[in-house]
Amino acid sequence: MFNSKVYIVGEISANHGHDVQIAKDTIKAIKESGADAVKIQTYTADTITMDCDNEYFQIKQGTVWDGITLYKLYQEAYTPWEWHKELFDYAKEVGITIFSSPFDRTAVDLLESLSTPAYKIASFEITDIPLIEYIASKGKPVIISTGIATIGEIKEAVETCKKVGNNNITILKCTSSYPAPYEDMNILTIPNMRETFGVNVGLSDHSMGSTVAIGAVALGAKLIEKHVILDRSIGGPDAEFSMEIDEFKSMVDEIRKLEKALGKVEYDLTEKVIKNRTFSRSLFFTEDIKAGDRITEKNMRSIRPGYGMHPRYYYEILGKKVTKNIKRGTPVDWSHIE
Repeated sequence: MFNSKVYIVGEISANHGHDVQIAKDTIKAIKESGADAVKIQTYTADTITMDCDNEYFQIKQGTVWDGITLYKLYQEAYTPWEWHKELFDYAKEVGITIFSSPFDRTAVDLLESLSTPAYKIASFEITDIPLIEYIASKGKPVIISTGIATIGEIKEAVETCKKVGNNNITILKCTSSYPAPYEDMNILTIPNMRETFGVNVGLSDHSMGSTVAIGAVALGAKLIEKHVILDRSIGGPDAEFSMEIDEFKSMVDEIRKLEKALGKVEYDLTEKVIKNRTFSRSLFFTEDIKAGDRITEKNMRSIRPGYGMHPRYYYEILGKKVTKNIKRGTPVDWSHIE
C-alpha cells in the first residue's frame, strides 16, 4: 500500500451532507488533487454509542459539537452503509485507493466484504483492544491515530497487532481537538515515536492550514491525513476544521515539492556544484610582481573566482619569493613559488 513517497489521505468523514453524489464528487476531487487515498468512516449511531441523553452522553467538552448528544452527532455524521459498495466501486473507477475506520466488528465485516486494502483505528478507539485485535487479524495494514493515548496505550495497541502476526503498522501523531491549536500539535514527537515503537509514523492533522502537515513531513512523517470538504458551505460536524479542495491540493503540491527537497543524506558534489566551485575563493596575485619579490598581503589575496590555489595555503606561502615575473590577476600556483 505504501511506497517511498509520503502517503497522503483525504478524509471525507461527515463532509458529504448526506448526499452520495457529494461523496463521489469529493472522491474524484481528492484523486485529482494528487493524493493517494480517500478514507471514510464505517459506523452507525447504534454501533458507536447508544441513544441516551443522560449527562454521560451529553457533549460538553468545549468542542464544536457541544450541546447535543453523542447519538445525535453520529446520526448526523455517519456515512450510510448502503453507500459503501458504491463508493468503493467509484473510487476504483477513478483510480484512487479507498479504506475506512471501522468502529465495531460488524463494520470490519462489511469492509472485508468490500476487500478494503487497509484499516484505520480512530484516536478514541485506541483503547478498544478487542476491536484492534479483530482488525489486525485480517492481515491488512493498520493505521492507528494516537490523539488521546498515553505512551503505554500506544505500546499496547502496537503489541496487540503484532500478537496476531500483523507487523504492518503505522501510528499517527494526532491532537484530538477540532480544530487543533498549533501550540498543542507537538510534532517533534514524530521522530521519537518512530524510534520508540519501531513502526511507520505519520500525522492525522486537525489543525488549520497545511503548515503542520508540511512540518511533519520534514520531521519524517510517512503518512498525512487531512479532513477534506468540497465546500465548507455544505456544512456538517467536521466542516469547520476541514480543508476545501483547493487548499488540500495546494498542500499536496507543497508536500511533493518538499519530498524532492528532502532527498537523501548526501555530501558528494554534483557536476553542477563542481562547476559552480569556480565562483569560490582562491589565491590570486593582485599586483604585478617581479621574479625574486616576496609575496605579501598586498600583492596576494584570497578572492573569487576559484582558479587559484586553495586559501588554506595562504599563510604557508606568504613571505616566500616568486620564481618569475607575474602579472596582476594571475591565479597563484606552486610553480610560482621558490
